[in-house]
Amino acid sequence: MLTYPGFNPIAFEIGPVKVHWYGIMYLLGFAGGWWLARRRAAQRTSTWKAEDVDDLIFFAMLGVILGGRIGYVLFYGLKFWALDPWYPLKIQQGGMSFHGGLLGVVAALLLFAWRRGRNFGDVCDFTAPLPALGLFFGRIGNFINGELWGKATTMPWGFNVNGVVRHPSQLYEAGLEGVLLFTVLWWYTARPRPRLAPSGLFLLLYGLSRSLVEFVRVPDEHIGYLAGGWLTEGQLLSLPMIVIGAALLAWAYRERIPSGNYLVAA
Repeated sequence: MLTYPGFNPIAFEIGPVKVHWYGIMYLLGFAGGWWLARRRAAQRTSTWKAEDVDDLIFFAMLGVILGGRIGYVLFYGLKFWALDPWYPLKIQQGGMSFHGGLLGVVAALLLFAWRRGRNFGDVCDFTAPLPALGLFFGRIGNFINGELWGKATTMPWGFNVNGVVRHPSQLYEAGLEGVLLFTVLWWYTARPRPRLAPSGLFLLLYGLSRSLVEFVRVPDEHIGYLAGGWLTEGQLLSLPMIVIGAALLAWAYRERIPSGNYLVAA
């Protein structure tokens, strides 16, 4: 087994300001997504410009932060909200939901597409590879914070956490939702694909990855398992992603509508 080193969640302090590693991970995710999108937009066959990418990332940041917090409160924190009406604003206590962040980003991309006169499906497809980098850094942030541990295990790569050897489910998710998802999506979108196929692939792969890790991840204590001693809130929220992702992929390859993100027809 491995021993969890017990990282300090605070990276550094400047006077009364405390900078947390988790916040740094968010910044790295956004910065990495911006850099990758700029690279993709710089290709001679791309219909995107650098200023489009800058605005896209700004809209996406708002969607992630607002949607992630609101989603966590609605999906996981209603009990806390019932006890404290100011709970949604207490972001210093932590609590962000990927599924809420996804809904926030969808709303932000819809607004961006409307303002720029772009097809919403094309905007989603262009964005599809970018979240995986943020997911990777976010899960590393969870690991540094010592949160979202997995169940007890006898595997040699388990971490001793307060006397119990546990699955490092944060690192599993960093590998699946981060590294694997990004590698597949970045390769897949390197050339034109039918409209909404990249978006469908993202939803399908993330939903499957998250659902698999949930089998070894300990659910939030105040929620527990929803049914059967194994069904979690994360799996329930991921199920629509799997269904919608598979449906979008099937529809995209049936209709084969060319992507508007490339000058070359798909």
